[in-house]
Order: sequence, then structure tokens, then C-alpha cells
Amino acid sequence: MIAALIRWSITNRMIVLILAVLLAGYGTYSLSRTPLDAIPDLSDVQVIIKTTYPGQSPQVVEDQVTYPLTTAMLAVPGAVTVRGYSFFNDSYVYIIFEDETDLYWARSRVLEYLSQVAPRLPASASPELGPDATGVGWIYQYALVDRTGQHDLAQLRSIQDWFLKFELQTIEGVSEVASIGGMVRQYQVVADPDRLRAYGIPLAHLRTAIQRGNQESGGRVIEMAEAEYMVRASGYIEGIEDLENIPLGLSEAGTPILLSDVADIRLGPELRRGLGELNGEGEAVGAVIIMRYGENAQATIERVEHRLDQLRGSLPDGVEIVTTYNRAGLIDRAVESLSEKLIEEFIVVALVCVIFLFHIRSSLVIVFSLPLGVLAAFVVMNAQGINANIMSLGGIAIAVGAMVDAAIVMIENLHKHIEREPLTPENRWRIVGDAASEVGPALFFSLLIITFSFVPIFALEAQEGRLFHPLAFTKTYAMAAAAGLSVTLVPVLMGIFIRGKITPEHKNPVNRILIAGYRPFIKLVLGHPWAMIGLAVLVLASSVVPLSRMGSEFMPDLDEGDILYMPSAYPAASAGRMAELLQQTNRLIMTVPEVLTVYGKAGRADTATDPAPMSMIETTIQLRPREAWRPGVTMDDIRAQLNDLVDIPSLTNAWVMPIRARIDMLATGIKTPVGIKIAGPDLAVIAEIGQEIEDIIAGVPGTASVYAERVTGGRFVDIDLDRLEAARFGLNVADVHDVIRTAIGGMTVTESVEGQERYPVNIRYPSDYRGSPDQLRSLPVITPGGAQIPLGRIADISIGAGPGVIRSENARLNGWVYVDIAGVDIGTYVAEAQRTLADQLDLPPGYSIRWSGQYEFMERAKAKLAVVVPVTLIIIVLLLFLNFRRLIPVLLIIGTLPLALVGGIWLLDLLGYNMSVAVGVGFIALAGVSVEIGVLMILYLEHALADRRKLAADEGRELRPDDLTAAVTEGALLRVRPIMMTVAVIIAGLLPIMLGSGTGSEVMRRIAAPMVGGMISATILTLLVIPAAFLIWQSVILGQPRHRRTEGVPGES
Repeated sequence: MIAALIRWSITNRMIVLILAVLLAGYGTYSLSRTPLDAIPDLSDVQVIIKTTYPGQSPQVVEDQVTYPLTTAMLAVPGAVTVRGYSFFNDSYVYIIFEDETDLYWARSRVLEYLSQVAPRLPASASPELGPDATGVGWIYQYALVDRTGQHDLAQLRSIQDWFLKFELQTIEGVSEVASIGGMVRQYQVVADPDRLRAYGIPLAHLRTAIQRGNQESGGRVIEMAEAEYMVRASGYIEGIEDLENIPLGLSEAGTPILLSDVADIRLGPELRRGLGELNGEGEAVGAVIIMRYGENAQATIERVEHRLDQLRGSLPDGVEIVTTYNRAGLIDRAVESLSEKLIEEFIVVALVCVIFLFHIRSSLVIVFSLPLGVLAAFVVMNAQGINANIMSLGGIAIAVGAMVDAAIVMIENLHKHIEREPLTPENRWRIVGDAASEVGPALFFSLLIITFSFVPIFALEAQEGRLFHPLAFTKTYAMAAAAGLSVTLVPVLMGIFIRGKITPEHKNPVNRILIAGYRPFIKLVLGHPWAMIGLAVLVLASSVVPLSRMGSEFMPDLDEGDILYMPSAYPAASAGRMAELLQQTNRLIMTVPEVLTVYGKAGRADTATDPAPMSMIETTIQLRPREAWRPGVTMDDIRAQLNDLVDIPSLTNAWVMPIRARIDMLATGIKTPVGIKIAGPDLAVIAEIGQEIEDIIAGVPGTASVYAERVTGGRFVDIDLDRLEAARFGLNVADVHDVIRTAIGGMTVTESVEGQERYPVNIRYPSDYRGSPDQLRSLPVITPGGAQIPLGRIADISIGAGPGVIRSENARLNGWVYVDIAGVDIGTYVAEAQRTLADQLDLPPGYSIRWSGQYEFMERAKAKLAVVVPVTLIIIVLLLFLNFRRLIPVLLIIGTLPLALVGGIWLLDLLGYNMSVAVGVGFIALAGVSVEIGVLMILYLEHALADRRKLAADEGRELRPDDLTAAVTEGALLRVRPIMMTVAVIIAGLLPIMLGSGTGSEVMRRIAAPMVGGMISATILTLLVIPAAFLIWQSVILGQPRHRRTEGVPGES
């Protein structure tokens, strides 16, 4: 069938060429429309429910909001993990779904279940869905500064919230614009208890009066002079004066009692749960642009930057927008780096063809067919919606060498035919058809083997699957395109370009060198084939040495060009203290010459994608371009210098990459490479276990830092109501709690409407009534009978400890331990840490620990690869059998696979690489390309044996052992050029990746390394082992003892 397709393509070559031109045009169009990003979106499909429950402690939020929500969401179809966070004031519930779940289907299911549980939540708790975005959605950040001092933090925050936010929110691809830091302006009504008592006005009356004094309404319409007039009545609060004039009642003398008579009214900041700081210069308002799920990151950033440029002219004098993070630079570097490598590969492959074939026109076949195969891959990529990123482009990059194998062997075979029968206009296409048909079917199956051997990568799940699926897709598409072109377009291009003087093989200096170098080895091997087999077994056994000292990791760190500083701080630090820490750390970081900007965030941004407590610092460090760095300085040097500089008591440093850290945090909640999750019913016991684990893990070799979250480290003022005592005064629990919520905590009762801006109005007692436990004990409470009693009369007030943040996973309370490692791989470290914990830690009944973070991904990938690698071998065996229809040649070729692994393992050891998912992908790719060499060798040996059989039949005799030896020698020795060309283009295609640097090279090198090392060992051993095994096999078939003579070697003098 393949031979018939080749001959049809040659007969209908104009149709083939027209289709090729159409493919090139559509491929170029698809290339121009392919969306760009730095890395694939590795985030799980997740839906976030954010619920604000004003003024409530974490335990109250957990009991009344988070726990009801998490238990309800466990029943959502497709949900695999439900993670809850209870903070002061806020609840976050993350519902993580199975792979391949449609995000918008998941959001609709969550809404459905949320509607069932919402009526059971407290009246003041307001749940809402987070943005339709993922962990890689934080694509751009900026800060607003006014170095002239004309605008304070409240004014800058207003500019951000009521001007920039809405302008940017409308941009295509933007899901949310989240504000960070600054001060939200608040009208503060500070009620004086003494004046309230003098007028006999309860605190609740103030709340009602303010709400009633802030409204506008309409009176429908009236008709005058044949015209219709709509009736409207004003009444919104638009400033302090409006609040001061709100009436509370009349005095005994009939004088109105105004709000200003019983309260001081002023402007101040709203309670802050997040703040920002820029370059160590002081607090700064910031914002983050969160991209919608599945959007084009590069295009979205370009639209955001364009809009910001337009808006700069509309900002007040002195206000500047400073970019603090921009992923566009990373995207540009990643795409540019791999694009350069692809171009380098094209050039190197073309040069290899010229050198081996000594014919420039022949290399034009490669020059025209290779880009077409790549463009075909882009056509399918664009149709499937796959971004151009370091993984998808990397799939094409590692396929380039293998893509031209078929064309190279066909061209070389045509050269052989031309040597035997010179080309003429009459016989040109017949000879091209014969040469292509002779090797085409086997080559087509070889390319199919390379294509299908990569299919098991699609079985990878979760984060590792999302990382490598784009690479697997594009490599598969590129190889499939190459297989199709090899039996359609390549024969046509060969007939068009291959003409003129062609250097005979025996005069080609490269070929003469190869034969001269190979002859003594093949002669020795055919003299002692069993010894060669034994030597191959010994070489295979040597791989035990590097394997025994090779570590394991999930993935090497991807250098994103920027750094995220995420130290762990002890809980319960105030906003003022966190601002000091931010400024202190940012000043130190800015002293490093390579740092361009530093924007630190403590607490959370106004988005559901950021569940951070106030004690959590996230500092985005934007680095200068590489050319501006000090000579010889690397990313590791900068991180080490920063770690030495920033040495602040109570802060445990962690320097991570921004995208990767956010993805890991949203996927597992763990921000370090290794994490330990402790689950159980009692937070106090969980805290004890966490501190015990912290002490044990600190002694494990390789621990850079370890921090067990203080799950009960929050500080509380506990007010325990005496129900019986309160009842004596006619007070119920709700009455006392109403005073606590309003007078102590401050209650937002309404909001002003000032044009399109809205600001909260808050009511509470003066700070000198609520600044300490003693003052709280004296806090006046008005009874239903009008009497005033101190709060301490009906409640016990004390200082206590409790949970500052409550985490849960699948409705089980959790405490987390963060572990950062140095100088050791994850696999080795965790194995040692697990042994140490097993020996030294005794868990109480009902409590469990689970290892998480990147280790969790690595273990899952390892388990999956243990299944898919055997599947790869089965696929390869099946395709080989379909080609050869005999078992022995298949077994001979499969026998070369372990020999290929040897070189890959040794090269990994020499480079100091750990075993990782990327390395596993490299070995799977190696399996396909190394089989191709075996297929070619068996093909040439069988052709040579068939020629010897025909010669013996012509002479009227049986095939003798010396004929067999001569056939094996001829098949191996005289066809060494196409085999070495095949190997050379594969290795040459991978060398730009192996030797290159730049964004994405950390991952791509680990994919290429086993392929390069494996191809070297597979080639050397295949050229020696397969001829020896083939000779033994055919000797057994002859039924005679193996003959040791090596006479009749072609070309031997």
C-alpha cells in the first residue's frame, strides 16, 4: 500500500505540489494566529467561593460559613478536593475538579449547590464565585505612586478602584483587576457613650438613623403642560456634613438631636487585610491583572499595556504607573529562545545532509520538506487551541532530527540507484519510484513507531499531564506530518532536485572514513559474535552504577527571569508591623544591582485567587535584562545573595519562581517543594504535632528551612458571656453580641454615594473605651430598662490564643508544614525524612500526615510512568511486527532498546541531572528514534542476504556460511552511511537544545539529554550487536556451525 502511494504521488506530482503549497500557506496563516504564552496552564480546574463575613473571627467563620460550604461542595459532581480557608472576616472554599472538566460547567454545578446551602448561612455572610481564572492568571502587576506628595494613599486607592479598575476590566481577556494595599476611605462615626446616655439614645438607634438618612427614591411621574416629568428625591450621603445633620430625635425642649451631637464624624481608613510596598520607599497602591481562563496571555498583556498608555494622560498630576511584574518578557524570551533553536536545527540538519551526501541539491529536499512538516504541526495546534509555549515548541524541536530521517535514507538510496543506472529524462521518475518504494514502507513504519511511541505521554495526569501534553501533541503531529510527507512529497522533490553530478559512494571522503573506521570492528564482531553479545550485556549491567547514585525530582526549576520572595512569618502580626517588615526587606532586596523593582504584598489582594493571611508576605522581584547583570552572575547567585542579605528574625526565607509558586499553592496549598499536611479533629493537637515535626525535620540532611504553621498562634480577646447574669438585666446573647459587633468591632452600616464612587460608613465607640481588656470591662451596655451596666458585669474578659487561620481539606481540619531543601534531590530527601519521621514521631489516634507539594506530583507521575512505559514497548513491538511479519527481527530490534538506555543514563549522570518527569519523557522519545536505527540495520542486512541468496541460486548452489558472513558484512559495512546520517541528524537536531541556554532550557535539556546519550550508545552497539545477532540467527537457520572466516568482505584488500 505504501509503495503504491509513493508511485501515485510521483504520477500525480503536480497535485502533490499544489497541495504542498496550500499546506504551506495555511500553515503560515495558522502560525501567525497561534496564541503565545510562556508555559502551559498547569492549574487544576477549580472554582473558588469567597464569602465575606464582616468582623468575625476565624473560628466563627469556620463554624458558620466554611464548614457548611465545604461539606456541601463535597457532593459536587467531579470534585476531587475541597479545600477551605477561614480567616478573620473572610472564608475561601476551593473546589478542585477532575482533569478535562470544563471550567464553566464546573462553575454552573458549584452555583447549583451553592444555591442549596446559601439559605443556611448567616444573613450578613455574602458568598460569591471567584473569577474564571487560574493560577497562571496573574499576568501583569503595577503600582500607583505619587513622588510629588500631592496624593495620599486613600486618594491613590480611589483612583485605582473607581477609575483604572473599570477601564482595565473591559479589556478582552481580562477576568479581574484586583487592587492591593493603600487605604480605602471610610466615614467613621465615633459614638460617645456618655453623650448617648445623656440623651437616652441606644447605639442601635444610631445605626437605624444613618441607614434611614442615606437613600434616594422616585415618585413616578407627573404631567405638566402636556409634558411628563419624572419625580426624584435626593438624600444620599455625600460627605461628612450630610452625616452630621442626620436627625436622631427631639430633645425635651423640642430641639433636634443630630448625629453630630452624640458622635465625632471623621474620615479614616477601612480595616485593612492587605497592603503593598514599592522599592523600600513606603506603602504604595498596587493592582494585579488576572487573565481569563484559556485566553492568549501575550495578546492580553499587549492590550493592557496599550490601554494603560492611553490612561496615563488622564491621571492627576504627579501620579505614575510603575510596572512591577510583566509576564510578556518571559513569553518573549521563551518563544524567541526556542524559535532560535528551531532555526539552528534547520541549518545544522541541512549541513549534515550536505556533508554526508556531498550534493547541495539533495539537501534542498530536506530544506523544503522539513519546514512544511513543522507548519503542518502548527495547523493542528491552532485548530486544537494549543498555545505556542516552551513545551509545545519543544515538541517540534526534539522532533526535527527524526522528521528528516525518511527523506535522508530515501535520498541516499536514490544515490545508490543512480550509481548503478545513470539518470536520463526517460528513466528519472522510474528510478526515483524504485528507490523510494524499496525503503519507503519500512521508513514509514519507522516514523509511525516514533509517532506512536509518544502516545503514552497522553496518559500522564494532573500537573505533569498538562505540562507535557502540548509537547506530546506537537511532536506527534510533526512526526505524523513527516511520515505522510515522506511517502508523498519527498519522492516528488527528489525527482525535481536530485540531478547533475552525484559523487559515487566509494569516492565520497566521508563515506570512505566511515567504512575505514567501521571495517576492523565489524570484522572482529563477526569473528566473535557471542563475545559481542556478552560484552553488550556487560555494558547494559554498567547502568546500575549511575542509577544507584541518581536522585529524583518532579521537574527542574524553570527560570522565569523574575523571583517571588515568600517568607513565612509568625501569625498575629499587625498591619503596621507587616508594613515595617515589607519596607525593611524591600530596601535590602533593592541593594542587589540586578534588581529592577520590588513590590511587596502582605496579606491579600482583593481577589478570591489570593487566600493569604496578613502575616504572609509575597514580594515580586523584577530583575533587569540579562545583559545588564554583573559578568558571571547567575540566577542561583542572585538568590544566594538575596538569602544572605535578607536575614530577619521571625522570617523563614523562601525564594521561588512566580508562576510555578502560584500554581503549586493553588493546586496543593503548599508553597515549598515539599510539604506535610497534618489532618485531625483538634487544632491544638495538630499544632503540637506540627511543632514536633518541625523539630524532627530540622535535623534531616538537606533541610534548608522548615516551618510548621502555628495553627493556634492567633491572639484573641475572649468575651465569655454569663447567660444567667445577663438574664437578670433582661439581656439575651444577641443583645450583648450586638454591642460587641458595633461598639467594639465597628459595623459598616451603609455606604455613601458620591457620583460613581462608594465609600463605607462605619460606627463604633472611641478607642479609649475598647483599647484593652480593662477598658472593655468598663464598656457601657444599655439594658432594656434603660439602665447602664459595664460589660464586665455580665461577661468574663480575658486574653487567649486560638487559630489565626483555619485550613481544612475535604472537611478535615489541617495544619501544614513547609519544607525547603538544598543540596539534595526531592526523592532522596523525602525518603530519608519519611524514615526519620517513622522512627521518631508517634501520631495520636485519629490523626494522619500526608506528604504534599512537588513530591506529591512526582509520586503520581512515577506511578503512571510505571504503567505507560510497558505500554510504549507493546506499541513498538506491534508496529514492528506489522512491518516485518516475523518475530525474530522484532526481538533483535527490541534488544537494542536497553542498549539505548545505557547511554542516556550515563550522560544524565555525567551532567548531574536527577531522574524527573522530563527525563522520563526523554527516554520515551528515545525508545521511538532508537528503534529506527535497528529497523534500518535489519532492512539492509536482509537486502544484502537476499542478494547473496540470488547469487548462490544463479550459481546453482546452496547458501554457505561464508556467503552469510559476506552478506552481513556487506549489509552493515556498505550501508553505514545512511545509518550514520540518520543518527547524525537526530543528534545534530538535539545539540542546539543540549548546548543552548535561555528560558525553558532547564526542562528541554533534560528531555534532550537521554535522547543524545541514548542515540550515541544505541548507534555504537547497534552497528555491532545487531550484525552479530543476525549472523547467529541466520547460522542457526542454515543448520551448520558458525563459520569464522571473514573472506569476501567487499572492498577489502
